[in-house]
Amino acid sequence: MTPPGARDEGGSAVTEDVAHLLVRCLEAEGVRYVFGIPGEENIRFVDALNSSGIRYVLVRHEQAASFMAEMYGRLTGRAGVCSATLGPGAINLLLGTADAMTNSAPLVALAAQGSLRRVHKESHQVIDLVSMFAPVTRWSARIQHPDAVPEMVRKAFKTAQSERPGAVFLAVPEDIEATAPESPLSPLQIDVVHADAPSSAQIERAAEVLASARRPVLLAGHGAARAGASAALVRFAERLNVPVATTFHGKGVFPDDHPNALGAVGFMRHDYTNFGFDTADALICVGYELQEFDPVKINPDGDKRIVHIHHFPAEVDVHYPVAVGVKGDPSHALDALAAAVGKPFPYEGSGERIRALLSEELEYGRGNDVCPLVPQRVVADVRAALGREDIVLADTGAGKMWMARLYPAYERDTCLLSNGLSTMAFALPGAIAAKLARPERRVLAMMGDGSFLMNSQELETAVREGIPLVVLVLVDEEYGLITWKMELELDRHSHTRFTNPDLVAYAESFGARGHRITAAGELLPVLREALDSEGVSVIACPVDYSENLRLTDRLGTLHGPF
Repeated sequence: MTPPGARDEGGSAVTEDVAHLLVRCLEAEGVRYVFGIPGEENIRFVDALNSSGIRYVLVRHEQAASFMAEMYGRLTGRAGVCSATLGPGAINLLLGTADAMTNSAPLVALAAQGSLRRVHKESHQVIDLVSMFAPVTRWSARIQHPDAVPEMVRKAFKTAQSERPGAVFLAVPEDIEATAPESPLSPLQIDVVHADAPSSAQIERAAEVLASARRPVLLAGHGAARAGASAALVRFAERLNVPVATTFHGKGVFPDDHPNALGAVGFMRHDYTNFGFDTADALICVGYELQEFDPVKINPDGDKRIVHIHHFPAEVDVHYPVAVGVKGDPSHALDALAAAVGKPFPYEGSGERIRALLSEELEYGRGNDVCPLVPQRVVADVRAALGREDIVLADTGAGKMWMARLYPAYERDTCLLSNGLSTMAFALPGAIAAKLARPERRVLAMMGDGSFLMNSQELETAVREGIPLVVLVLVDEEYGLITWKMELELDRHSHTRFTNPDLVAYAESFGARGHRITAAGELLPVLREALDSEGVSVIACPVDYSENLRLTDRLGTLHGPF
């Protein structure tokens, strides 16, 4: 195989094959990791990575590779890359690719494909991958000619890293991978997109909307976190005396210990934070995307005037009637809008009461020594064990609901959830990528036992790759969130119970450390010990989710405003 940059006997450049060209294009995009599993049809690409500065992270399931690429992209803003062979390998990339798309995380998925001479017919392991990935990507394409590689790779990353990030898929036929372009090619130059200033006319119109408002509330979404708008949000809130809530995806972009903080909104029932919206007459939505949660929860009558601030226009929804859309960099827009409005609002709302109710729940947890542990105790101990900048990934399930509601977050991207697709089992592979993206921070994956056993094989990946992290498994031997929903809607539940292996022995069989919690007072010291160690640790913690129905019953008795 011809290495990149080689010369023939006469000193002329030798054209490299597509595999090496593809790798050079990835290097030009700043790619540091490719997560995947090799197959017969992409062995040249995987081999070419050995002569590059890109680290290939071999995983145990392609689904995990896609979750890793998604989380790496979400934390860095640069598209994470996952790779698989054709057919079943590519299909396994689909879930994390869709998760990245719905969570607005930049991802490029690469998969091998059968040779061009057989993709038009029934053939071994060949299916129409481009059509399969099209509904869950911003762009899905097949490389048809070696000379197209630099253009297609540049387009893939440009699309994935656009104003609204998302997923892209490229199929690489096995015969194309082994072929050389007609002449030597180089990666294309990266075009840098700078933050755009908002329209002064739109700022003026938005200021007019707020001039007639008495009780505006600001909602910060995932787009605000991606844009790094934390400082601007604080300036805006303090200058105009506006309360600020976040979506689950936006947790931490506005610090929960700020006196203007209302907490996170998005729970299945009318939660404390919702009361902050009940009396609002205007909403300032910064970086909010409808896939994060249904706007009916904060604007049930569709009567609140909405100022939408984002890099792109809002989706259409009867409960999200945008009075003014301000397109541009959120930080610039917030500063300009605060200057245009000028004077603070005489807000005397429910923020203090909401924060008190959330604090009461955490205090209840801290003082509750029963075992199995109540979820409030788990949240309180996780918060006590982690620093302000450390990262926790809360997997989908009942535990996610408790974390999203109660866990105080102070920095963006420190409490990570999936709330677009809300898929299970992303947290362990996501934690591996989070540690690679943020090696200076401690990383905890918090998962239910149902989620954990969907991707638990990636413990071996973390151990082999030397990536220190902690997995806290909440053990109730049940798909607890579904039981909760069934009990709420049907007054009964079925088909949600299962059994587990010995999770401590299971973890140790992979070379990880295993810990079993047998008393409530053990969790915090074990968490601290595990987080301070250099290896991979798994903590099996029994949890009592009878608190779930107690919570929804209590919320049903609360009536605002307060």
